[in-house]
Amino acid sequence: MGQVHKTEREIQGMQLFSPEEKRRVSDAIAQAERKTSGEIVVVVAARSDAYLYVPPLVAACLSLLVPWPLIFLTRLNVEWIFLIQLATFLAVTALLLPLRVRSALVPADIKRRHAHQRAVEQFLVQNLHTTAEHTGVLIFVSAAEHHVEILADAQIDARVAPGAWQHIVDDLTAALGKDQAAAGLTAAIGAAGEQLARHFPPGARNANELPDHLIVLE
Repeated sequence: MGQVHKTEREIQGMQLFSPEEKRRVSDAIAQAERKTSGEIVVVVAARSDAYLYVPPLVAACLSLLVPWPLIFLTRLNVEWIFLIQLATFLAVTALLLPLRVRSALVPADIKRRHAHQRAVEQFLVQNLHTTAEHTGVLIFVSAAEHHVEILADAQIDARVAPGAWQHIVDDLTAALGKDQAAAGLTAAIGAAGEQLARHFPPGARNANELPDHLIVLE
């Protein structure tokens, strides 16, 4: 796998795809691959991590502060202080448990890392690293993290200028921000296909090694 190309932007109001939108995106993949020996896989994840560790982590930190004012400002015994500390931990954990709340507490840099890790994972899970000529391209979107990324295998990165991928990422991100996910992905697939066709035209066999359908991870 070659160089990573990614961006982090706002993707507002992104919705799951209708059957018709999935078909359009899948058709775009098949059409793009007819012009190249490369392989394009599109994965859209609702989120890259559940961040379930955040509520208890924050609650534990706050609970550690609870005993000190109680020790110095009250005459409560140890048992009551412990119960108050435990109640604080449970209450804060419950308040922060909703996905929207716990996700909002995660720094953007950590979200980017999770999304990039998920993209690399999908590159391997979808077998893009196993193509005969190492010409696999992954277009990855993680909605909750507002993250769009393109991963290209070694042979592609050796020939395609990095700026070409970034231009595709920027256009796709803009489309997602306008709630035009299907149209944005279709355009991104077409642009990626043009890059592949320029450097990797279809061969005599031109075997279709990987599935052409849109992959949605909820």
